[in-house]
Amino acid sequence: MKIKEKAIETLEIEAEAVLKLKERIDDEFVAAVQCILDCQARVVVTGMGKSGHIGRKIAATLASTGTPAFFMHPAEAFHGDLGMVTERDVVIAISNSGESSEIVNILPIISRIGATIIAMSGRRESQLGKACDHFIDIGVAREACPLGLAPTASTTATLAMGDAVAMALMSVRHFTSQDFALYHPGGALGRRLLLKVADVMHTGEENPIVLQDKTAKDALFIMTDKGLGAASVVDEQGRFVGLITDGIIRRALAKDYKFLDESVKNIMFEQPLTIAQDELAAAALSVMEKHKPRPVTVLPVIDDDQTPVGIVHLTDLLRQGVV
Repeated sequence: MKIKEKAIETLEIEAEAVLKLKERIDDEFVAAVQCILDCQARVVVTGMGKSGHIGRKIAATLASTGTPAFFMHPAEAFHGDLGMVTERDVVIAISNSGESSEIVNILPIISRIGATIIAMSGRRESQLGKACDHFIDIGVAREACPLGLAPTASTTATLAMGDAVAMALMSVRHFTSQDFALYHPGGALGRRLLLKVADVMHTGEENPIVLQDKTAKDALFIMTDKGLGAASVVDEQGRFVGLITDGIIRRALAKDYKFLDESVKNIMFEQPLTIAQDELAAAALSVMEKHKPRPVTVLPVIDDDQTPVGIVHLTDLLRQGVV
């Protein structure tokens, strides 16, 4: 019971600390965010110890949501890394006490460089609080640590306030999901938001096409050669008129082999699902999955002239990680 009680107490203390931050979203907070918005260079985040770990996360969040940012270790900064800071930068210095020696030591140099300093601290009367251009209050009433020593509620509050800054910036910048994907091209989100149908469709020699006057046997040979289980059907002008699938042929063969001599136009789907090549690959997957009464596995890709320029297969989308 003691384990549970302490765990619950910790969460309650940290939740209370975060909720109290709402009172700190004032004109000073707005001024700090506006300062970052007006910045024509980078945001440099710095902090020592646990504040440094939180600072790295804040810098990463800012960078991934449209605000160029990086983390600078204050001890390394004092030994040369301050050369990364320019007069056009904004420096976010994090220290709950506002007295961390590594932070305090570099403040005069940052000021001399000409960069703007935003303090994230719990003590406005601290050296950091007095030296900054803008102050964001992250103070907490108490830590969750039984000894009152280990940073717990204070680091949670700092992280939450950093997220508040990043999300406010993101909102004002009108940062979109496509922008977010641009900075995350290697992940599933990037594939879902950036990958287009044109990137995954089978085209050229790989695109199965059959004339509407050809027989089912001809269509079967083409589908077998391309290995996609379907073929786009076109008229004499090359315009898309329908889709024939191996499912159509299998069901007909179960009844009568004479079916193989039937014209494709008599047995094809005349109004199948289609998609354009500039649509998102995720949209193609959604169209396939939502088809009633059952999902489909292929989509013809049709251009503005009604020409079948490709075909998308479900397995290609899944292979690319589109979910």
